[in-house]
Amino acid sequence: MEVLGGPYYAVAGAGESHGPAVTTIIHGCPPGHRIRRADVQPYLDRRRPGGNKHGTPRNEKDKVVFLSGLYRDEVDVLLGGSKLSVDVDGASFETEGYEDGFTTGEPIAAIVLSTSKKSGDYTQFAGPNGEVRPGHTDLVKYHQSKGFVDIRGGGRSSYRSTISDVIGGSVARIILQQLFGVHILSSISQVGTLRASKTLADHLSIKNADEIVSTLDSAEIPSIDTEFASAAGEAIKETRKRGDSLGAAVEVVAVGVPPLLGNPLYQSLKVRLMGALGGLNAVQSCEIGSGVDVIERTGSANNDPIRHDGYQSNTHGGLIGGITTGSPLVARVGFKPTSTINLPQQSVTKNLRDIEFELAKGRHDPCVGVRAGVTLESRMAIELLNALLAYQASAHVGDAINLFGDE
Repeated sequence: MEVLGGPYYAVAGAGESHGPAVTTIIHGCPPGHRIRRADVQPYLDRRRPGGNKHGTPRNEKDKVVFLSGLYRDEVDVLLGGSKLSVDVDGASFETEGYEDGFTTGEPIAAIVLSTSKKSGDYTQFAGPNGEVRPGHTDLVKYHQSKGFVDIRGGGRSSYRSTISDVIGGSVARIILQQLFGVHILSSISQVGTLRASKTLADHLSIKNADEIVSTLDSAEIPSIDTEFASAAGEAIKETRKRGDSLGAAVEVVAVGVPPLLGNPLYQSLKVRLMGALGGLNAVQSCEIGSGVDVIERTGSANNDPIRHDGYQSNTHGGLIGGITTGSPLVARVGFKPTSTINLPQQSVTKNLRDIEFELAKGRHDPCVGVRAGVTLESRMAIELLNALLAYQASAHVGDAINLFGDE
């Protein structure tokens, strides 16, 4: 079984790239938190294909409809927006989705329809003589499923499956913000050989989070360093023209994270975060805090000084021994270049006959990192809420989450 998070707060999803819809079920959401569809939709807008000029040409609206797990006595407000209709066996059915309600503690279900599909673009990958895209899951998924695999758009291996990540993560981050004022943001810090000179970790605070969001929204690509964003956007555009792709690094930062969440060793929050962030499609690396830079330092240079008011620096990236310290939670995630490109490559068919592969048709991101930030934020939120619920379920029930005093 594949779920994100767990065992307290977990997100499960189903749906293929060119299937009718992506469905999501959220387990373990605590009751009493107000969730409005309008508060979740902006995160899906950031993730959706067609939402950024440097992403895939596929254009999906990706409107979410909530189907369960929310309630309020003002039923006209609860049902005040979205509708679903289907035609089955000549009969038409219509119902309302939930627009604005409070979590009940029961599973939350949501659906996002897929309406912009060009399934004919993928016939060259069909059957045992179907061709394999280097770097993609075509070969391993075909043999793992004994040939019974959905080839359209990559099937379940498509980045489209991350709709469930974003829905589950959006609910989690709304609750974290309601409880502790937590903000989780991301910024592209590298595209190819181009590196940003400004980092989100050095600039983000609870007080300026809205200002940082405005900067990210107005940049060529979502980066706090607008000069870098402009240069990186141009590089992506030129790479797309050549039929090639670029890798990227994305910085993810959470501020307002309460201390003492997580466990050491096997259920370390570091283990879980690195697994959740590092396990996303196309990710090849995940670093916490100063990451690989610590290799070249001495202990005296790397240790963060501590005073009565807290840690004076944040080399540790908000985690020590897999437990949060109250400092900003900082991660840097590296994405490989998009595997699907328009240049000739050496490959095989699914029955392992050597071929010179050329993509016949298809739509893809020239740099997958451009749209990945919101999914990384969502996965971080899921793990943080799960860690918070684990803390509350332990012997600390009723204790205030505090370490260095009230500030």
